[in-house]
Amino acid sequence: MAILNAFEMLMKPPADLPSVAAVFGPDTTLRTWAISALSSDGDVTSFDGESVRWSDLRDDLATASLFDFDGKRTIVIRDADKFVSNHRPELEKYAGNPGESNRFIMEMTTLASNTKLYKAIAGDHLAVGCSASTDKKLGITAANRRKFLCNYVAKRHGATLSGEAADALIEMLGEEIGMIETEIAKLALYKPPGETIDEPLVREVVAGWQGKTVWQITEAIATGNAAEALLQLDKLMSGGQRPIALLPQIAWSLRRLGMATAVVEHREREGRSVQLEDALAAAGIHRPSDIQQSKAQLRGLGRARGKQLLPWLLDADLRLKGTHSADGRDRFLLEHLVMRLAKAAPQK
Repeated sequence: MAILNAFEMLMKPPADLPSVAAVFGPDTTLRTWAISALSSDGDVTSFDGESVRWSDLRDDLATASLFDFDGKRTIVIRDADKFVSNHRPELEKYAGNPGESNRFIMEMTTLASNTKLYKAIAGDHLAVGCSASTDKKLGITAANRRKFLCNYVAKRHGATLSGEAADALIEMLGEEIGMIETEIAKLALYKPPGETIDEPLVREVVAGWQGKTVWQITEAIATGNAAEALLQLDKLMSGGQRPIALLPQIAWSLRRLGMATAVVEHREREGRSVQLEDALAAAGIHRPSDIQQSKAQLRGLGRARGKQLLPWLLDADLRLKGTHSADGRDRFLLEHLVMRLAKAAPQK
């Protein structure tokens, strides 16, 4: 049938729902919404993938709904990674010849594309990738993510969201759709129906205490106060903020400082003189108060460390989405980055 990303599937569900579906990926909110969209036309029975066995499902997969004679009964295996590993042959066989009375949905965090099961489901049924990170294989781009936030998530709350506001939410909060939806729900209360949530409102409202704390972290980094930076970072993580969502917020101002340093370096290599204010403007910093603050931060960091900001932030981003994505390792990575940046700055 198809391989779709959750953005496509949710905004335009298939006309004919499949007999077997795999809903996979790291974003739990997208997985939940996808399962709901695929199981909205009949009875739903859920099983825990950590404990269910194939023998437990045989009768259920062969039994039609006792309450809905027109719709299919849906059987969902939640957290099915372990279940799939334990019963791969049975699942491959079932995907090749599924029952007609039920719809079978497996929810999991990962599903390797080189497995027979993946190929069987994607070829004859439906595989839904639930990630908000850009992914060429799944067709996830920054553009269709923005469209999804504006045309699907915002409408769930009767709100109108501008594209710039959607981009700002990603920049400030990271790519976790559940967290972004929560903020859109709050922002919807600030605008009457029909009025647009714009970027300035996002930056004003979403920042709040969280934004102030992120600002304190960047200030502590620039002045070489590692203890203060770690203290403020702990406040955010203790308040429920995940490292993968915090990094974009911390990186936002630091990245602009890194870009300004790169502008200075580039123009000096060309033999041209450059004022720091011009370099900051080229990096997107225009307001006089922001320019003065950024100049002080760059002086605190020093030229050598300013040159390392972009590669260090990129490295941390890649690791958080790969080798350090697990709980515990993600926090260690972010604390290590903050220590690395803050210790680098000269003490005053």
